[in-house]
Amino acid sequence: MATIAEIPPADYVEPSVMIDRARALIPVIRENQERTERDRRVADDLFDEILDAGLFRMLMPQRFGGFEHGMDAFAEAAFEIARGCGSVGWVHSICSMYQYLLAMYPLEAQEEIWADDPNGRASASFTPTGTAVKVDGGYKISGSWAFCSGLDNCPWVLVAVNLMESGNDEPVERGYAISRRSSFGIEDTWEVAGLAGTGSKTVYCEDLFIPDHCYLALEHTMSGSPPGAAANPGLLFRIPAFQALSISVCAPILGMAQGAYDEFMDGARGRVTRGAALSSPSPIAQLPTIQVKVGEAAASIDAAKLIVFRDARELMETMENTGELSVEQRARNKGDLGFAAGLALNAVDTLFEANGGKGLQLSSALQRYWRDAHAGAMHISVNRDAVLGLYGRVHLGLPAGPAQF
Repeated sequence: MATIAEIPPADYVEPSVMIDRARALIPVIRENQERTERDRRVADDLFDEILDAGLFRMLMPQRFGGFEHGMDAFAEAAFEIARGCGSVGWVHSICSMYQYLLAMYPLEAQEEIWADDPNGRASASFTPTGTAVKVDGGYKISGSWAFCSGLDNCPWVLVAVNLMESGNDEPVERGYAISRRSSFGIEDTWEVAGLAGTGSKTVYCEDLFIPDHCYLALEHTMSGSPPGAAANPGLLFRIPAFQALSISVCAPILGMAQGAYDEFMDGARGRVTRGAALSSPSPIAQLPTIQVKVGEAAASIDAAKLIVFRDARELMETMENTGELSVEQRARNKGDLGFAAGLALNAVDTLFEANGGKGLQLSSALQRYWRDAHAGAMHISVNRDAVLGLYGRVHLGLPAGPAQF
């Protein structure tokens, strides 16, 4: 007998169609770049375009109307959305990944989130800057959490907490608590140079009660057998959470690099430079230096895509074949994704420099992609020093270390 994970919902949409839908949204997303950055958040009407296309259902469990697509298809869709705008792509990708994480919670929590709202979704902060204390029937959480991307667009908030016990200064464990956004205070702290339109504000609370089913231990997100697996037996929800997080961070960075390339090429084909260094006006497309830079940027983006999409595809194949990722594969994926993010930055840096003074205007989309890509690459999940060091240790036969991967 087929399990629920093997029976697609009646309105199931194939992964290739979802990728096409993401690509079709690029023009309207691009048209709203300046508005998104000015508002410092994704506007409701633009966010609704992504919702209506079903893109937030790619990593949702089928039990609640999701598609349970693989991380490979999702990475391609996230890449396409970010081509239109880095901030919109970031919010889409990160908040979609949280859909997958919500499916790891006990069924009761999932029903609260999705039963009455098929578009239920969460913003989150993975930095454990808050505490949880066990009480009858649940937990009381306190703290302040920054970097809650897409906060204005999400009715739920998931925050990382250290579970404390009386008389013990060290946390017993780390976990994730979820509650409605209305349960938290909100501080608008998001005044930044890159990814300015993500609305990544700060939330805070003091002794906020959450029921037992709204708490998920970190180890359960990495174990392959989270509480939600009983309700959602698909292999998608057995993938270690930090593997999925790294893909959801890296894929939009690649999309931003592609968006920068698209923008540069749109202007370069007909652009004529009149700089003092040249004796006469000349189409920049005929300058050997520009040709080299375009070739380098294109090759960097192509190589980054090959790495990320291959790793995501092989991740899904391994889960289907064995149900478990080896330490070596997990370390490789982390290292590869950090390296790929570096390739994407090389591409946007090369194009930004090639564009000259024209690209310094704040109205230039190219400088926005440049700022956004650099901001995204600061995320610890693709930090080259951290993830390539982890990968190198495994190659050298050393323990991977304390990094979460």
